[in-house]
Amino acid sequence: MCELKADAFDLSNYPDNTVLITADTIVWLDDECIGKPLNREDAINMLGKLSGNTHKVFSGICLRTRRLEYVFHAETEVSFKELSGEEISHYIHHHRPYDKAGSYGIQDWIGYIGVTGIKGCYYNVMGFPVQKFWEELQRFWMKTEFINRKPL
Repeated sequence: MCELKADAFDLSNYPDNTVLITADTIVWLDDECIGKPLNREDAINMLGKLSGNTHKVFSGICLRTRRLEYVFHAETEVSFKELSGEEISHYIHHHRPYDKAGSYGIQDWIGYIGVTGIKGCYYNVMGFPVQKFWEELQRFWMKTEFINRKPL
């Protein structure tokens, strides 16, 4: 998805030293991609699936210049306690997580009261793995051979 987002830009209209950064985040549980909810009912169902379970959050990042594309990802495991129906309803009503993969923001109330464990980068769960991005950006600029690189 991050590559498709990058495809929407025509870098020929920008200076040679421009680096386009695109990203996308998904939630993965039991071999199922859990995207953004369509409506309240969908959000309730998603949080019900995450309740009492551990899932993975993946963020894909694409760095693109006029001549080079470099794609990498970050992975974080998140565990939720068993959430009550009241907790789920309260969260959806007050925080309206319709723009969030998995119907939740770890930085919101549901993260405070529901997350029992996290293995990996907290910022990845928020949608952008800052530490991994910094490492990969340095690799992108400092090395001549890149893993996952493809000429455009």
